[in-house]
Amino acid sequence: MKRSLVPLFLLLAHTGSIYAEGDAKRAANTVVLDETGVKNLRIETVEVEETDFEATIFSLGRIEAIPSKIAAVSSRIPGRIIELKVSPGDTVKLGDEVAKIESRQPGDPPPVIALKTPLAGLVTRVDSRLGDPIDPEKAMIEITDLSEVYAVARVPEHQAGRMKPGTVAHIKVAALPTEKFDGELLRFGTSADKESGTIDAIFRLTNPGGLLRADMRAEFSIVMSKRSNIVSVPRAALQGEVSNRFVYVKDFDLANAFVKTSVTVGEINDRFVEITSGLLPADEVVTRGAYSLSFAGASSVSLKEALDAAHGHEHAADGGELTPEKKAEMAAKKGGGDNHGHEESGGASPMWMYATGALFVLLLLSIFTKKGRPDDDKDTPAATPVKKEAH
Repeated sequence: MKRSLVPLFLLLAHTGSIYAEGDAKRAANTVVLDETGVKNLRIETVEVEETDFEATIFSLGRIEAIPSKIAAVSSRIPGRIIELKVSPGDTVKLGDEVAKIESRQPGDPPPVIALKTPLAGLVTRVDSRLGDPIDPEKAMIEITDLSEVYAVARVPEHQAGRMKPGTVAHIKVAALPTEKFDGELLRFGTSADKESGTIDAIFRLTNPGGLLRADMRAEFSIVMSKRSNIVSVPRAALQGEVSNRFVYVKDFDLANAFVKTSVTVGEINDRFVEITSGLLPADEVVTRGAYSLSFAGASSVSLKEALDAAHGHEHAADGGELTPEKKAEMAAKKGGGDNHGHEESGGASPMWMYATGALFVLLLLSIFTKKGRPDDDKDTPAATPVKKEAH
């Protein structure tokens, strides 16, 4: 009997220790904020879902105007500028009058002609002043249509071989940090740069509102491949070092509580991180404010206080349930005045208490069973000596 109970003792003890460790780990990894804390940290969350994940390469480049969308305004006759109606940065429509030229031909007054725009767009250059003499060979004003532009990326030659016309690039411009643009590969440049080993990849993209301007610095995330049904989160959600990656997941039951959750990371692109383990679809991860949560523990609401408020009854400091025995012990300490300003370290989990009780009962059974069992030497009857008969 004694030998058969030993494995059971070990199993129950191990089970109880696992649950106790789980409660302690939960408390250590949970950050609970009040409403003010959530607002101050500007916490934002997104729901984890399976999406199309893009493998990308990074490149730098610049925005360029499309040559066929640049026009010049000039005079067909020699003369002098008597009226100039535009300046660099002005927006004009097709056919707008931009200047008046007084002809050199004799007359009283001399003939005056109006110059009009050949296309709509932005006035990018004005090379003349009021009163300047004008010749037909000289361009006075340059107008650029920026409704579409080129984004030219410097791509390594070995990567260029994997790109086909129509390849998509996600483009960010330093001057417009909140804006995102998508372009399609039109063609490659006519020659490569032998020193850097790169070649120009020319992407064509629309420019709503004319926000993009020529020579702006651009960053490219060029999509090389795509996979479907991949669990991913925004890059802002991923925290920690390379060897210890984690995210903060919003607690399903407890308001304003966020659980630090370890994750295994796959590929990373410019916007998303592939999660191979640690999260499930429908989890809500913190994006904005995730970094700040790592430092919020000291000033946040304790897990015990949050659970007390949410469930309507008292919990241990680690968030575990308080058993009647633990409550009685805490009441006895308070009644006896044995409170020296130390915080209660927190009660054990119910499973640990049940396991301890079961161990105690089984130990008593083992003792009583041993006492009630007769000794082997008492149970065996004594041998009766046999007398030999004389012959």
